[in-house]
Amino acid sequence: MYKKQFEIRWSDVDANGHLANSAYTNFMSHARMAFFTEKGFTMPEIMKFNVGPVVFYEHMYYFKESFIGTPITVTIEVSGLSEDGMLFMFEHNFYNHKGENLAYCEMQGAWIDLKTRKLTALPAPLLELAHKFPKSESFKVLTKEDTRKHGVRPKPMAM
Repeated sequence: MYKKQFEIRWSDVDANGHLANSAYTNFMSHARMAFFTEKGFTMPEIMKFNVGPVVFYEHMYYFKESFIGTPITVTIEVSGLSEDGMLFMFEHNFYNHKGENLAYCEMQGAWIDLKTRKLTALPAPLLELAHKFPKSESFKVLTKEDTRKHGVRPKPMAM
C-alpha cells in the first residue's frame, strides 16, 4: 500500500468548514502522481514515450468529516491493470491522524497517446514497471468491458 500524507489547508475546505469534494480529488491526483513517480513513471520518463494518464471515473464514498489543520493520509492500492497496461484501476482510502477511515474512492483510468489522443498500450519499458506495482487483495486483470461495467454511455443533448 502506498501512503501520502497531507495537511488540510484553508483553500481545501468548503463553506461547511470541512474538506471539500474537490480537495479529495486533488489529493488523490497528487498521491497518484507521487506513486507513479516513485515507481519510475516520472514525467520526463512518460513524456519520452508521449503518453499521459487520463481518468475515466472516480466513485467517492464519504464516511467522516475532516477539518482544516489536521493531517490526512491518502492510500493507494492498485486493484486492476490490463495485460497491455493501457487500463488501470486504483483504490484510495483517506484516513485521519487517529487511523479512522474518512472516505473511499475507486478510480479507473487509462493511458493515451498524446499525439493521436487515443487510448494506447504502455510501451514495453513502462509495462515492465507497471507489472511490478504492488497489488490489492481484490486485484484483477482489466479488459475493455470493465470500462463500461456501470453501463453509462454518452448521450447527445436534446435540442
